[in-house]
Amino acid sequence: MPPETVPQRHRFWYVLFHLPTWAAAFFLFLLMVMTFADVILRSAFDNPIESATELTRLFMAIIVFSALPMVSWKGDNIVVDLLDPWFPPRVALWRDSIIDVFCGLLLIWPAYRCWQLGERARQYGDVTEYLELPQFYIGWFIAVFTFLTAGAFVARGVTRLFQSQRRI
Repeated sequence: MPPETVPQRHRFWYVLFHLPTWAAAFFLFLLMVMTFADVILRSAFDNPIESATELTRLFMAIIVFSALPMVSWKGDNIVVDLLDPWFPPRVALWRDSIIDVFCGLLLIWPAYRCWQLGERARQYGDVTEYLELPQFYIGWFIAVFTFLTAGAFVARGVTRLFQSQRRI
């Protein structure tokens, strides 16, 4: 739904909810422009962007992890549905809800570990090779968005269960 069709009282939440997706799109555009410039500079002038590899890694982390909560909430992640024909719709709804909650709970551990690794990088003063950016920022970013993804999975599973209760 485009922002102009969202009621005024919900616009703040709409923007807040979609901000990570817009950030992912912005960094994807930056990655595209940087790659284009790097290829032109490398080919025509034999002078590549020295930090292109480092920026590519950072941009890819931002793109993937900022889009992950929205993808998980919408259910746009990859799903193998080989056994779907064997489940009646009501049982499939419960199965999918339980799987979503389980996946969300499982994601808490990697998010916590990413936070710990980011904190360790902060304590050691680790920086990136060329730009000398503190590495803990990206570790914390990955941890926060993994926590948000875990929350999206749990919320999706619980919401689906409540919707199934209303249909009874």
